[in-house]
Amino acid sequence: MQSKQQEQTIFWFEQLSLANLEQVGGKNASLGEMISNMSETEVRVPIGFAISAQLFIEFLQQNKLNEKIKHHINAYESGQQTLAIAGSAIRSLIANGDFTDQQSSEIIQAYQDLSKRIQQSQSDRLNQNDLTRQNSYQASVAVRSSATAEDLPEASFAGQQESYLNITGNDNLLNACKQCFASLYTDRAIIYREKQGFEHQKVALSVGIQQMINSQAAGVMFTLDTETGFSEVVEINGAWGLGETIVKGSVTPDRFMVFKPLLEQNIKLTSSQKQHKFIPIIEKKCGSKLEKMCFVDFDKIQNINKGEENTETLVTSIEERKSLVLSDDEVLQLANWAVIIEKHYGKAMDMEWAKDTASGQLYIVQARPETVESQKNHAVLVNYKLKEKSKILVQGASIGSAIATGKVFKVLNPEDVEHFPEGAMLVTQRTDPDWLPLMRKAAGIITDTGGPTSHAAIVSRELKIAAIVGCENATQVLQNNQEVTLSCAQGALGLVYEGELAFETQEVNLGDIPHTNTDIMINAAMPDGIFKWSSLPVAGIGLTRIEFIISSQIAVHPMALLHPEKVTDCKVKQKITELCRGYKKGADYFVDNLSLGVAKIAASQYPKPVIVRMSDFKSNEYCGLLGGEFFELTEENPMLGLRGASRYYHKLYREAFMLECGAIVKVREKMGFDNVIVMIPFCRTPNEADKVLTVMSEAGLMRDENGLQVYVMCEIPSNIILAEEFAQRFDGFSIGSNDLTQLVLGIDRDSTELKDLFDARNDAVKIMIAQVIKVAHECGCKVGICGQAPSDHPEFAEFLVECGIDSISLNPDSVAKASVCIALAEKNKAV
Repeated sequence: MQSKQQEQTIFWFEQLSLANLEQVGGKNASLGEMISNMSETEVRVPIGFAISAQLFIEFLQQNKLNEKIKHHINAYESGQQTLAIAGSAIRSLIANGDFTDQQSSEIIQAYQDLSKRIQQSQSDRLNQNDLTRQNSYQASVAVRSSATAEDLPEASFAGQQESYLNITGNDNLLNACKQCFASLYTDRAIIYREKQGFEHQKVALSVGIQQMINSQAAGVMFTLDTETGFSEVVEINGAWGLGETIVKGSVTPDRFMVFKPLLEQNIKLTSSQKQHKFIPIIEKKCGSKLEKMCFVDFDKIQNINKGEENTETLVTSIEERKSLVLSDDEVLQLANWAVIIEKHYGKAMDMEWAKDTASGQLYIVQARPETVESQKNHAVLVNYKLKEKSKILVQGASIGSAIATGKVFKVLNPEDVEHFPEGAMLVTQRTDPDWLPLMRKAAGIITDTGGPTSHAAIVSRELKIAAIVGCENATQVLQNNQEVTLSCAQGALGLVYEGELAFETQEVNLGDIPHTNTDIMINAAMPDGIFKWSSLPVAGIGLTRIEFIISSQIAVHPMALLHPEKVTDCKVKQKITELCRGYKKGADYFVDNLSLGVAKIAASQYPKPVIVRMSDFKSNEYCGLLGGEFFELTEENPMLGLRGASRYYHKLYREAFMLECGAIVKVREKMGFDNVIVMIPFCRTPNEADKVLTVMSEAGLMRDENGLQVYVMCEIPSNIILAEEFAQRFDGFSIGSNDLTQLVLGIDRDSTELKDLFDARNDAVKIMIAQVIKVAHECGCKVGICGQAPSDHPEFAEFLVECGIDSISLNPDSVAKASVCIALAEKNKAV
């Protein structure tokens, strides 16, 4: 016998919890769970009610639809009907069904009650005319489908059924509910259930009617990195207007990332306070956001069945495109809510958020378990590597890390879909949810618009298909039948190359990597893609090359940002102005972007040490930055010229080095990454070291203050000859084997003619390395090495272990191979 609660057909969200999943589906049960359990956490969820799945079952029965639905499903499965015909017929049957008078009355009464509650909550913003019409007020609501097999950790039904936004009025609401019922049989939902092994007529559908947030901005967020599954971050995507543009992939959104461990260290604040102990926002990327979806005026809205849209898509202004949709405080608030929700559910979560236009308040409008990355086996790393390169045709945001090849097939019109061939490269402006059968056949997917959480991105991850989204011009540049290679192996930047290029794959089982007494660390250059390596069993990052961040994410010579008046080329000045849009000063642009890059790398291994080498460009490389030609000398031999430490206190660069230091101060003290160790490259003399340390102190980086350690690169013979004096000034040494080899042997490391003589295993180089390790240890300093030689040459690894080196830092894809060599060397040493 059913309980009284189970016989209900209308449930207010606050009556629900996850225990009601069978009655109201995953989406509605989750909304109830949040409202019921998070009222004291300041997590705001719009109010509403659910129509039970039981009412859906009764609706089908009273309209005698079950046998008719079964007939069409059987006809489809036997091949007598196409999916499109069967799905359309079923949806039409359901949409043309009728509610009983009692069902209609219950839904309308609940809607009227909801309207009153919404109006009362907004009374402080209503004028006198609104208040006099209180009894006739009809709230704008979102009508969302909630399947009983939806939002389970093992089965992602997200996006399979429809939602209807900005619905007002009794008749419109009833029609929207029937449309939701019908969407249980969209073509994509039918295919998805087949894939997941759900019987069609055993999945029921509940409908949620929720207060509609008239969004100034909206988006999605996850409690992990959607590309790698790295679980220590909250990823937030946002765009102007309603969030549908992000889900559909019609815009490239803003993207934010917040580091959870430091977020949780923030001081508990009252609602009136706006300060934080740390601001661990490690990524802020401004998307193009070319359009936005907004409400249509209520006067224009008639009836959903007449095909009139309740929303409209508008072109965004230049200011909106160049501005971030969220402030830092709002990003931190959303991230904090995400952590609260994740802790409550005990699993990685996928959420949708909205910012109300009138009040400016943030809301969580949906929450469900994340069902892609959290279900993957992260004990095995698959590394893809191109064996050749060619012309880059287009680029965008990479989804996954795979490489794919194939011939281009552009889908620009609905009729193109049915002609799509197996194994082709799908190129389109954006994918459609009904394209699932087509996407299954694709070798890879390339879109003009969309971000990491668009439909194309989500489905690509689920189907394990390589994809690049947000290319902007792929449909214009790429031609049908053109052979291309889609590569996501570079990190966050996906590239499409001309021709079908050869590539290789390498699988690494993390459980097979042996433990070593010598610390194995990794080298890092680019923040994008760094989380891929976070699961490697390493002791941290032994070398972070910030010049790569400067060249790729900043692109401007720092002195050009400090002294724009000296940049006399109008075109260069205009490019710099465009890059710095949104910043009061060029210096802020430099510090902000450099700190974000360093912080993301530091987060990937926190709290393990991350050694950050200050910029080591040579003058000709600095000259390649925007505006660089106005500030750099022309040197005969830049390799041995104004580089490293000598540059940091030189009048031509001292101000710029202060900016670099400012970025590190921000990373350590404002963002909270105290695991960052600073390293000085190419420091020729102890006197030069003193000058650099003085400049650093003036910029707020004082050795031993707040636990700051400062290392020096050991790459010049003088570093070894005067090792005791350098050890008095630094906490550790990192051997740069390439520069050390060229300076000990007198060989230009870039010389083709002398390449056979260039070898770090030369006895002269090994004697120098052995000596500095011995002296440094006697002085209480650690010594590491950055380079591939221990991986490429087992005998060199054995030599380093014999010398007692503390750490060996390698490229991430060499860790497995090198660990075996080092473990064997340690075993031999012990014998």
